[in-house]
Amino acid sequence: MKEISIVMMAVFIISLLNVRVFAQNKSELNTTIIEPYRLPITFYKTTNLIFPYAIKSVDRGSKDILAQKAKGVDNVLQLKAGKQGFEQTNLTVITADGKLYSYLLDYSDTPGVLNIRFTSKAETKRETFFPNTIISETQMQAEAETVINETRNIHGIKDKSYGIKILIDGLFINDDVLYCRIMLQNNSNINYGIEQLRFYIRDQKKSKLTATQELEINPLYVNGDTAVVTAQTEKVFVFALPKFTIPDKKYLAIELMEKSGGRHLKLKVSNRTIIKVKTLSY
Repeated sequence: MKEISIVMMAVFIISLLNVRVFAQNKSELNTTIIEPYRLPITFYKTTNLIFPYAIKSVDRGSKDILAQKAKGVDNVLQLKAGKQGFEQTNLTVITADGKLYSYLLDYSDTPGVLNIRFTSKAETKRETFFPNTIISETQMQAEAETVINETRNIHGIKDKSYGIKILIDGLFINDDVLYCRIMLQNNSNINYGIEQLRFYIRDQKKSKLTATQELEINPLYVNGDTAVVTAQTEKVFVFALPKFTIPDKKYLAIELMEKSGGRHLKLKVSNRTIIKVKTLSY
């Protein structure tokens, strides 16, 4: 009986020690709540997030969010709304240093900030530099305003449909940024809502045996309100694009889609036109 009592006492003591160790381990687990960064994005423009380390993982809370790493770099994430007025969703990014970035995404026609750099000290910077360029957003804005007043240097690239006419009347370059000036005329009595205006490089001819390949070019900056062109008016837009040339048997396509309508327009720009771009006298 005495031996049984000793065994029971030993079991009791060990149990107390285990409970104490568990309690100590539990108290050592510190919980940190990561507050998400509120970020408005739009259907009409691209938002650029620049991280201090390479992007390793991107998770979208909804397919209504378009996300891609910028071509040629591994620390820049480009975001765009794939649908106007999408419901609030989230985005999670993990970088090579193991840090997690959490975002709450809301839709906005005119987001106030398009380019954000996250430093290693978790600070944000409202003005940043774009990959492969040495030009800031402020400078692009100033140069785009200069482009508006430049003399026309492009002719014959246009399309029209039911009172709507689109044309390119200027191509200019400074450093590594190409500025494309586009005029949109609404000669109808119906407002023209812009659903999207895309730039992409595609194949000249589509073979029945091969799929068409497209490479979208996201504007770095847009000058002008790309929401609507009211009846009997015209607007001039300037799109700042990363410098590029077009490979053989391909062309630059500019596609304009009407919101809730069918007056869609398309422009075709050859490499011959691109290489004749005028240097901006800024």
